[in-house]
Amino acid sequence: MRYLLLGITILLYTSSKAQDLSKLYETVRPSVVVIFSEEKKLEKQGASLKMVSSQSLGSGFLISDTEILTAAHVVDVAEQLLVQFLDGEIIEAKVVSSFKNSDIALISLTTPKKNAITATLGDSDESKIGERVVIVGAPFGLRHSLSSGYISGLIKNNEDKNPFTNAEYIQTDAAINTGNSGGPMFNLKGEVIGIVSHIKTITGGFQGIGFAATSNIAKKLLLDKKILWTGAEVVPLSGESAKMLNVPQNDALLVQRVVSNSPFGKMGLRGGTLEATIGEQTILLGGDIILAVNGIRFEFTDETLTKLGDFANTLKPGDPIALEILRDGKVILLRN
Repeated sequence: MRYLLLGITILLYTSSKAQDLSKLYETVRPSVVVIFSEEKKLEKQGASLKMVSSQSLGSGFLISDTEILTAAHVVDVAEQLLVQFLDGEIIEAKVVSSFKNSDIALISLTTPKKNAITATLGDSDESKIGERVVIVGAPFGLRHSLSSGYISGLIKNNEDKNPFTNAEYIQTDAAINTGNSGGPMFNLKGEVIGIVSHIKTITGGFQGIGFAATSNIAKKLLLDKKILWTGAEVVPLSGESAKMLNVPQNDALLVQRVVSNSPFGKMGLRGGTLEATIGEQTILLGGDIILAVNGIRFEFTDETLTKLGDFANTLKPGDPIALEILRDGKVILLRN
């Protein structure tokens, strides 16, 4: 009899929790969106490489009738963004601000969403290991799909003064797959405490270790400051790699891809055209190499990165920008 009562108690408890998750899901899912992106990629066609259009999708969530938070890698080099809502409506969007290291981005709808239902950002500093969380997104295109799990760990690297190396992640065992990126991680209060980022995997599929950028790092970097999105994908060059490409200084940025209608794209900055593998990293060669921005010469030191961060914090759309670049062995200046 005692075991029977225990079994009934566990069953009732489990049923109650399932009902709680169902109610939570119905409350929060209208704020979750699917993001369709189109970007340019180099692809092998016969013996040559050609730049072709490539489509992909991710997730995001509304924080106002025009603003959406998502992952940087979902939108960072997108030539076009379309956002689909729970009711089926599709609205075009553009990138406002993005941070690769934290994998967070803010995009804006070209027209406001009528009767918008928004998500509430919680305080991720209050999150605890062992706490139950819920993720809503579009894994493999399955829109507004729910997965749940627990917080497995909390990772912080936000002590630097410059914003480009700051990062905070929540580790979880909740299932994350292709298409979940950028979607919200909710606590049981229905507050967003994370933005789905990436997984650790050997097989390529989910293996129980996923990461979401914290809501607090998103507030700090995207909402409090809104550093202007440049539209350029870059990789750092330093020391030997800089010497190999005849860079006339120790540190610089090698341009990979540039969005044509972005601030840097409109200035004429060029991306790479030749794929190469250096060590374990595959990069594009042949693009411009950025040496300085508005007279601030690249050095990968906290002092220089802080200067660049301070400059970026004050930069507004239309403000003058001067890029000193290395192109075809010559140093030239690009201005907007």
